Amino acid sequence: MDKKRNISVCFTADQFDKFSDGKSTVVVVDILRATSVISTAFMHGVKEIIPVQSLEEALFYKGKKDFIVAAERNAKRIDGFDYGNSPFHYINTNVNGKILVLTTTNGTKAINNAKDHKVITSSYLNIDAVAQYLIEDNNNVIILCSGWKGVFNLEDSIFAGSLTNLLLDSNKFNSECDSLFASIELMKNAGGNLFEYLSKSSHRRRLKNLNMEEDTRYCLSPPEKSDIIPVLKGDRLIEM
Repeated sequence: MDKKRNISVCFTADQFDKFSDGKSTVVVVDILRATSVISTAFMHGVKEIIPVQSLEEALFYKGKKDFIVAAERNAKRIDGFDYGNSPFHYINTNVNGKILVLTTTNGTKAINNAKDHKVITSSYLNIDAVAQYLIEDNNNVIILCSGWKGVFNLEDSIFAGSLTNLLLDSNKFNSECDSLFASIELMKNAGGNLFEYLSKSSHRRRLKNLNMEEDTRYCLSPPEKSDIIPVLKGDRLIEM
C-alpha cells in the first residue's frame, strides 16, 4: 500500500517561509483574479506567461515582438500596459501565440515566493484537472493562498478547502494542518453560492466599487472548464 502524502494550506504569501520545504508541489491560488486570469489566458491561446513582481520588470518587455504586458495594483489596471488583471481582457482579444508578462498585487508575488519548489497554479477553471494531477503525482502538496497584501482573504481559503476536499477524498493524502481543516470548514459554510457568501468580503467589495462584478462572477463560477495545468519552468509558466 502506498504511503499517504501530506497536504498543507498556507493562508498568505507572506507566511510561506513557515511551510516551505523545497520539495513539495506548491499550488498557487489567487482566485480574484490572477490565477483565474492565468487559466483563462492559456485557454485563449497564450503560449507562455512570465509572472514578475515589479512594474519595471514587466515594462522591460513592452514593445518586444510577440509579447504583451499586463499590470494591476490594488485591483486597477496600470496605465501604459496592454492589459490588466481581468479575464475578459484575454477572452475578448487575440492573444493566440503571445507571451504574456504579468504583474499583480498578490498572485505573481506568491508564485515568485514559491519558485524554489515545483509550482503550479489553480483556479475554479482548472480545479478538477489540478486535483487529478496531484492525486496521480507522487508528492506532498502545499496550497499557497495569495491573500491580500500579506493578510488572509476568504476566497482563496475557501478554494483551498474545495481542492483539499478533492484530494482527501482520493484516500491518498492526510494532514495535520489546522489551516487546511479551517479551509474545509469555510468551504462547507460557503455552500453553493460563493458570490453571495463573499458579499461582505473585502476583495469582493473592492471589485464591486470598481464596477468589476462580472469579473467576480466569472472567477467564482466560470462558464467553461480547463484541462490546462500551468507549471513554472524557470521564469515562466507553461502548459504542463
